Amino acid sequence: MSDLVAKAAMDRRVAEIIQPVIEDLGFELVRVRLMAGKTAILQVMAQKPDGTMEVDDCATVSTAISAVLDVEDPIIDAYTLEVSSPGIDRPLTRLKDFDQWDGYVAKIETTELIDGRRRFKGWLRGTEGSEVLIELDSGEEVTIGLQFDWLSDAKLVLTDELIREVLKTRKDAGQIDEAQYDEVETVIDGDEE
Repeated sequence: MSDLVAKAAMDRRVAEIIQPVIEDLGFELVRVRLMAGKTAILQVMAQKPDGTMEVDDCATVSTAISAVLDVEDPIIDAYTLEVSSPGIDRPLTRLKDFDQWDGYVAKIETTELIDGRRRFKGWLRGTEGSEVLIELDSGEEVTIGLQFDWLSDAKLVLTDELIREVLKTRKDAGQIDEAQYDEVETVIDGDEE
């Protein structure tokens, strides 16, 4: 099965090192990317099983994986470690993500051409076996299945519905209060003057 959590060989090596540490802390590894540049950046996305990730959680994960990366030393050159949450328009890197975000708009790219295209946009419709189901944004109600192994990239599209759902979840969990939620709802609905 394709691995969208860590694509490149170095990303996979880093993931092998840090995933047990992250899981021991009670978090899930969402994505690892070593990005080249003047100074390389090792980007690690993680979250709690409920999908949340606070600033203090990022600091906890960063401290723990920094220690193990210093010992294992898989990256030869200097790099900056960046630990973050996946964000609202999160990457979809595991098959279970497509079930979790069923009903939301996503962009999916494939490694090979499928019916003359590599890019697909539409509403996620869960999974069936190892296929990701997506209802294409084509004006017709056409749902296709893409083998998870065929995917090279997938992410949620930032929509008002997605923002509303994430905020509602945070409100219901007591992470934001009713007044903050109502303020954002007003902006989303366009009722602000």
